[in-house]
Amino acid sequence: MKTVECVEFMQEALPELGLRWAGFRKVRGLVCKRLGKRFAELGLADLAAYRAYVALHPPEWHKLEEMCRIPISRFYRDRAVFASLERDVLPALAAEAVAQDRHELRCWSACCASGEEPYTLSILWHVRLAPALPGLTLRIVATDIDPAMLRRARIGCYLASSTKELPEDLMRAAFDRSGEQYCVRTALRTVDFLQQDIRESVPDGPFDLILCRNAVLTYFLLAEQQQVMKRVIARLEPGGALVIGLHETLPPSGAGLATWSNARAIYRAPSVAATWFSSAV
Repeated sequence: MKTVECVEFMQEALPELGLRWAGFRKVRGLVCKRLGKRFAELGLADLAAYRAYVALHPPEWHKLEEMCRIPISRFYRDRAVFASLERDVLPALAAEAVAQDRHELRCWSACCASGEEPYTLSILWHVRLAPALPGLTLRIVATDIDPAMLRRARIGCYLASSTKELPEDLMRAAFDRSGEQYCVRTALRTVDFLQQDIRESVPDGPFDLILCRNAVLTYFLLAEQQQVMKRVIARLEPGGALVIGLHETLPPSGAGLATWSNARAIYRAPSVAATWFSSAV
């Protein structure tokens, strides 16, 4: 299968799945490789034959959607983001929770793939932040559509390539070696993993911190982004923080959020007073 043929097919098919080509340009090779394997499974000769097959077998659209999932994940991805979370965001959220006499911070990691993001948050909290906040716990809910990714996440073991960006102190404190893999220590696996399609359902909130990075705002069509992000933002605690990808842009449905001072790709929901004033006006 020629790359140009695969690209043309993706540009035709992605909108039918609520996905946009712009998000897939850099990862098109992975999807094309999966398509080639699918041809072999079905005994089809080329994309023309696959087009005909999809037209005659509507359930194949679901299989095609599965082939377009891009589970790119690693620990401490975008270190500047996690530096901001450690230095500014989590301490501010923790202070607000303590002021409200709450004993728990609630976090949601959306589209978590194989779990590196929520585990990074758990490690950062337990190793560097929790010792100074003995009366406060961090509850993390992580969701993804792919059951295979979630099975990997619950096991919590990874190759060294997934952990190479972690600072050395976090690496030493968080993992046990098991052959060629590094496994998150049991005490740090404080993550509830749920299988959810973010286009259809979101976990019960509210959440002080939501990470929705490098998925919805990268791969979904704008109309789909609008609908999904409206539901995501509705799960934010007043004054809570939303984190998106460094190269992503909030759709108009996120216009009510303010950028977090001195932090890239992090936004803050209005406080209760600001929300009331806005609605009153």
